[in-house]
Amino acid sequence: MSIRLPDVVTSLVEATMSPHPVDRYLELIDPRLTWRDLRATVTRVEHPTPRTVRLTLAPTRRWRGHEAGQFVQLSVVVDGVRQTRCFSPANASDGADGTVELTVTANQSGGVSDHLRTHARVGDVYGLSQATGEFVLPDAGVRTPVFISGGSGITPALSMLRTLVSNRYSEPITFVHYARTPADVAYRAELTALAAVNPAIDLRVHYTRSAARGIGEGATIGGHFTPEHLDGITAADDADVFVCGPQTLMDSVGAHIESARPHARIHTEAFTLAVPAPIDPDRPVSGEVAFTRSGRTVANDGRTILDQAESAGLHPESGCRMGICFSCTAVKKSGTTRNVLTGETHSEPDCRIQLCINAPVGDIDIEV
Repeated sequence: MSIRLPDVVTSLVEATMSPHPVDRYLELIDPRLTWRDLRATVTRVEHPTPRTVRLTLAPTRRWRGHEAGQFVQLSVVVDGVRQTRCFSPANASDGADGTVELTVTANQSGGVSDHLRTHARVGDVYGLSQATGEFVLPDAGVRTPVFISGGSGITPALSMLRTLVSNRYSEPITFVHYARTPADVAYRAELTALAAVNPAIDLRVHYTRSAARGIGEGATIGGHFTPEHLDGITAADDADVFVCGPQTLMDSVGAHIESARPHARIHTEAFTLAVPAPIDPDRPVSGEVAFTRSGRTVANDGRTILDQAESAGLHPESGCRMGICFSCTAVKKSGTTRNVLTGETHSEPDCRIQLCINAPVGDIDIEV
């Protein structure tokens, strides 16, 4: 139940309600009542595997829908602290009136994912961002798609598959998924049902910690990716290949596709942060990091801006550790940063940078 007023009126009201945004006051009345914020109410909670929770969310009226493969940022209060994590909807692409289906795999850190698995209930209200991300079906159309996913990477791939099925896509589709064991495939029943009623879908599921036979014709027994797992695929040489999962999976698939099918179009979404380039021990660390929006300044210790912000008690939105890149960006007002993956430095002011892969070089001002 969002409140809609002209921007000039909104700005005037917000000025009178300082120091807090209007939504902070409205949520005391009803957490679904919003002025600018987008929120979502939990309408269904399922536990498809012991390690996962599946949430169906009904967003408020500001929701603009999502494209298959995109991600959203979910804000949850855990132990009195509002934390934000990124998840990819698994349902087919939908419009502004649609729901959002998220399947969250709990990790061992005891953070947001474990909190959701343990405590999420129907009627809970969480913060939600608009969907974003470039890992989507091409605007020009998709050619005999091949989806290869690992672990939590199944959700954006499944969203694309469901969207194609909903749009009555008729060309062959290959869906390859890697999980630790059969019990770790949160969408095992759904995938089997889709393949059963759609002869064009070639479904193959492999297990990395089990000798169980995978689902589908031609599946081999267990193991991590090998080129043989793609034997017999009828996709054309210029097929669209979508890869989403751990970096090791993406590297292995990418190397094989580039060699065996050089004309294929590879689309990727990383679910781990790439290994940083080694820090030069002879490089002096100096200067201060000024978080201008929060009014905090800390001595630069050489780590990434995201790490230093979190050590300073700040909670910038980020998703790289949970599998989504490009969600932890902020505007660097001044100063020089070094990309820890490539070693390149950047000194242009008033530009948006990624906090998780950039470290300060001397003094910097960043809008966090």
